[in-house]
Amino acid sequence: MICTEARSGSNFLCQLLESTGVLGRPLEYFNGEGRRKFDFPDYPDDPQAQLAAILEYGAGPNGVFGFKLFSRQADRVSATRWAERLPGLRFIHLERLDYLGQAISAEIGLQTGVHRSYAPKTSEVTPRFDREKIAERMRSAARGQARWRLFFARNGISPLYLTYEGLSADPAAAVRAVVDLMGIEGPVVIDPAKVRVAIQRDDVNEAWRQRFLKEAGDLTAPESLGAHSGRALVRDGATLIKQRLGLWAKA
Repeated sequence: MICTEARSGSNFLCQLLESTGVLGRPLEYFNGEGRRKFDFPDYPDDPQAQLAAILEYGAGPNGVFGFKLFSRQADRVSATRWAERLPGLRFIHLERLDYLGQAISAEIGLQTGVHRSYAPKTSEVTPRFDREKIAERMRSAARGQARWRLFFARNGISPLYLTYEGLSADPAAAVRAVVDLMGIEGPVVIDPAKVRVAIQRDDVNEAWRQRFLKEAGDLTAPESLGAHSGRALVRDGATLIKQRLGLWAKA
């Protein structure tokens, strides 16, 4: 299982693993729209049917299966009890350390409709810089990765940790780490012909990065991740103390 967030290199990792022929066919099986667009025209939206698809489509000849999941998708499919019903799960945590690059990539992909390097363009829209949307996508990525860390901690899981940056620099090393995680013996070879994903960054990404840093850079305090951080935590804590003091006074 690949636990990650969007634009973290997960498509690249999935294609690398599938190309070996012994590490299953990991895909985003809890994404009906995506599977119908890229793989299976009649793919279902029902989470129970999607769970069954992981074992049917996600497994290779040796029985090893794989899938990837974003934290927001886990919320939607929690009722399937996927972790209990998928046998022998071993976990990979994939993170992109460059949250700004991740956010810019996500925003450009959303505006243009192109989320993979080989996907056809759905429009001729020229992406427009939006500082607030990029900032929120950075926060969203950080929240998602924090949720996965808490998920691992709560369940006593020590996942294989991979980064987008390490994966990009040495794909073979990442694959070897997954081979070791799965306990597969013998030589495992990546088939480059089956890996179609390529880096999409261009001059637009870099221009947006520099503009964002110039307009939104702030060294006064750590970034807030949402309503329950920073000042909100102080306010909520003060409210809780007052409530408890009131209860003690009544007692």
